[in-house]
Amino acid sequence: MSLLASVGSVNAETKKIDPKLTEQWTPVPPVVSPGKIPSDAISLFNGSNLDAWSGKGGKAPKWQIKGNTVTVAPKTGGLLSKQKFCDIQLHVEWRSPAKISGKKSQGLGNSGIFIQERYEVQILDSFENQTYANGQAASVYKQSAPLVNAMVPTGDWNTYDIIFKSPIFNDDQSLKSPAYLTLLHNGILVQDHFEIKGNTVFRGQPSYKAHGCAPIYLQDHSDKVSYRNIWVRKI
Repeated sequence: MSLLASVGSVNAETKKIDPKLTEQWTPVPPVVSPGKIPSDAISLFNGSNLDAWSGKGGKAPKWQIKGNTVTVAPKTGGLLSKQKFCDIQLHVEWRSPAKISGKKSQGLGNSGIFIQERYEVQILDSFENQTYANGQAASVYKQSAPLVNAMVPTGDWNTYDIIFKSPIFNDDQSLKSPAYLTLLHNGILVQDHFEIKGNTVFRGQPSYKAHGCAPIYLQDHSDKVSYRNIWVRKI
């Protein structure tokens, strides 16, 4: 039997199947209007204030707002979101400061986005700046190097779009399911459903410790990194 005849036979059999058997009508997906910020998103920073954040020790943040951006005030501590999150879609736009003569590697434009206060997506000026691969921009710090370096030139704005699946723990606090992270850097896939190995650590191996939903933390690493247009969607 020819391939064409075989396909015709299959199609004839398929026509006997009621198509309604494979139609899903409910539940109806909710309507979300797209735009600079999706209609169901929570704005964490829109350029006007830091009301969604706490500073070091729970005090008012000391980072500086100018125009529609907020910039790290070195050595004043990071920003901690007042809301706690589990599974999320997170959008962050960030910019490295001008390069400083004599500084290189981890010393240029260093900051970080800590999801649930413990899983770091690295922020670094990785434009023509060599460092260890799992510590450059868009890495899951010390765990996973990005698939490609998608940096724009120093001083231009970068965009991170992060999909994060929270870890799940058993009643005895053992790990049931690890966290997963997908990251698009400037619209380019650089982390593809990466299985996070545990809390971010500078030395040694990562491991999990049971926890629930937790805040987002923006790191003060003593460099004047700027942020704008930060929003999050609960998944």
